[in-house]
Amino acid sequence: MATGRVAEAAAIGVPDTVKGETVGLVVTLMPDIEPGAEVAKVLSDAVVTGLGKAFRPSDVLFVDDLPKTRNMKIMRRAVRAAWLCLSAGDLSSLANPEALGAITRRANELGLSSARDRA
Repeated sequence: MATGRVAEAAAIGVPDTVKGETVGLVVTLMPDIEPGAEVAKVLSDAVVTGLGKAFRPSDVLFVDDLPKTRNMKIMRRAVRAAWLCLSAGDLSSLANPEALGAITRRANELGLSSARDRA
């Protein structure tokens, strides 16, 4: 279900104490859309409508940019590593490494980044 609010998004698996793993969304919004709880709910509801209740995101993280390769493919493994403060491995093909720091900072601000606390 299209919401018209998202420019790009990456869905990742995030450790969860109850389910084992839940969906986390990292999203860049369209220029005129402001991040907030209302937008997060709309996006979460859109995922449920499209995929079902089991895929409701546990968290939605708004960022300015997603890490991409030089071919402009989103590096989801790097997104997950940044969210959970884990090693991302080889990032030699990453075109915008500053995007990883922004994800980590935002996840830390929201208390989402510790893999140990969520597993």
